Amino acid sequence: MVSSTSGGAASDGGARHRLRAWLLEGLTDIAKRQPGPHAEPEGAHLGRPWWRVMCLTGLDYFSTLGYQPGIAALAAGLLSPVATVVLVVVTLVGALPVYRRVAEESPHGQGSIAMLERLLTFWKGKLFVLTLLGFAATDFLITITLSAADATAHLVENPHFTAALRGHEVAITLILVGMLGAVFLKGFTEAIGIAVALVAVYLLLNAVVVVVGLWHVCTAPHVIPDWTRALVAERGSPLVMVGVALVIFPKLALGLSGFETGVAVMPHIEGRPGDTEERPAGRIKGARKLLTTAAVIMSVFLITSSFITTLLIPQRAFEPGGEANGRALAYLAHEYLGSAFGSVYDASTIAILWFAGASAMAGLLNLMPRYLPRYGMAPHWARAVRPMVLVFIVIAFLVTWIFKADVDAQGGAYATGVLVLITSAAIAVTIAARRARQRGWTLGFGVISLIFLYTTAVNVIERPDGVKIGACFIAGIMAVSLLSRAARAFELRVTSVTFDALAERFVRDTAHRRIRLIANKPERRDLAEYREKQQQIRADNDIPPEDDIIFVEVTVADPSEFESDLRVCGEVVHGRYRVLTLQSATIPNALAALLLRVRDMTGQRPHIYFEWTEGHPLAHFLRFFLFGQGEVAPVTREVLREAEPDRGHRPHVHVG
Repeated sequence: MVSSTSGGAASDGGARHRLRAWLLEGLTDIAKRQPGPHAEPEGAHLGRPWWRVMCLTGLDYFSTLGYQPGIAALAAGLLSPVATVVLVVVTLVGALPVYRRVAEESPHGQGSIAMLERLLTFWKGKLFVLTLLGFAATDFLITITLSAADATAHLVENPHFTAALRGHEVAITLILVGMLGAVFLKGFTEAIGIAVALVAVYLLLNAVVVVVGLWHVCTAPHVIPDWTRALVAERGSPLVMVGVALVIFPKLALGLSGFETGVAVMPHIEGRPGDTEERPAGRIKGARKLLTTAAVIMSVFLITSSFITTLLIPQRAFEPGGEANGRALAYLAHEYLGSAFGSVYDASTIAILWFAGASAMAGLLNLMPRYLPRYGMAPHWARAVRPMVLVFIVIAFLVTWIFKADVDAQGGAYATGVLVLITSAAIAVTIAARRARQRGWTLGFGVISLIFLYTTAVNVIERPDGVKIGACFIAGIMAVSLLSRAARAFELRVTSVTFDALAERFVRDTAHRRIRLIANKPERRDLAEYREKQQQIRADNDIPPEDDIIFVEVTVADPSEFESDLRVCGEVVHGRYRVLTLQSATIPNALAALLLRVRDMTGQRPHIYFEWTEGHPLAHFLRFFLFGQGEVAPVTREVLREAEPDRGHRPHVHVG
């Protein structure tokens, strides 16, 4: 009986170990290189062809054909084709040049966020990045939930399934989101393979619908004249039409959704054999081909689909509850190509809308692990893929439940996230061009930035719910990030410790006797400072005059950083005092790392001596958390306790 129980416990332990190993697979590689969604050991020149990766990001971009013509028709009416032309011009002349420059400046998938991060330092830079990550999370997560909800709407509205499925929209959407998560838990390769098939079939079917629609427009002699007469009667002169189209354009901004994911998945684009991580020229070239090809394909489909749907579908059919509401091209497929083709088109649209979240998931998996773990604002497992997939899927379930799988309710947040990221990208490349002293590009990107600032402002004014939802994401990310940072504050937070020749000589010289270090806060650094400090420490701790003492001085560089490499330098001050100097984000963690490294080098447990600091403990902790200082002695001891559980091997800490 005991043997059976022991065997069962061992079996359970083995199962838990295998589950943990499966969840954290690739964690070490991601921690070292922080690549994109899966931690296969790829060099700078490895990856997949750009056109295959384009299909992944194109899921989000191209799938908007399912609802973009209907949105344009509702917003602009007969002016829809003109407003769509404005959208295409902004895409090709504005967003495309911006993101081609982003691909060059930030080729590792961080996009414009990494560009802007370099402009700001300390905590203001971290908070700014967290804000942008909040909008990125809004964009990507709402892409997942909105696309799944829209796929559910197409499924429920199909005449063959309406009676059976109506009223179960939330459950169906949750199933679709869960299936998407299962694909990413299985592996990123499967996601790209499915994406290629879905995009190829979907674009082919849309091309058939568009060609047939154009043929009907051209062969019906009254369609174009009737449209132009009605348009002139409604809007008057061409200048008025253009002016109204410019005002309406922000409502069509969902058609710009594919660019941020296009640069987010850059690490999966194959490069040339000579590429390096610092300058992956082949990857950059592939990304530019990806962005340009996707933008051109989408622009052609946007203009032609808007044209044929406006001219061939009665305006009342676009209204809520109408047969073409949210499915304009599907309406034409059934109307002109028959029920069989229409059903195939519906199935393809449902599939690509469901899987459109794959590009967003890839963007999230590439973006978040590059920042939050590096800032100490996420646990170690956040560097692994599968745990992050589970976290994002749970959040997507929650969003779906809160919004009851309603597409319209999520549209404002989606548009806000897209526009904020595009605007930040435009501002980032403007600053980059200015720093490179490229006056022409600076002026051009500056104008583009103004256009997107206008678009974002109009969208926020008309749909303030988007900002509210985005603010919830930002608040959630900041709260979790700061709590995680506080919980991990007493980790060692040093990735490596290296000594210069003189510092190593100081340590080696004292290795055969007791190693005594004095923590000193450098101020004047004159002779009196070191003499008085040494006398005080010797008196407080009864250190014999003949024992050697080495001063240790830590200078705080950027306290907002979490992990850093430690470079220890030795110097002789005033011809008699040996000093080890180092820079770090925090003083206690650096001292703890130094003590452990000295112990490992010499085989002896070093002693370090402090003086107590006056002040309230809570105030000292806040100083340590925000500025890397505070009450150094007890925090150093706590860091050592967590890093070295064995008291017999732990360095000594003395406070007097």
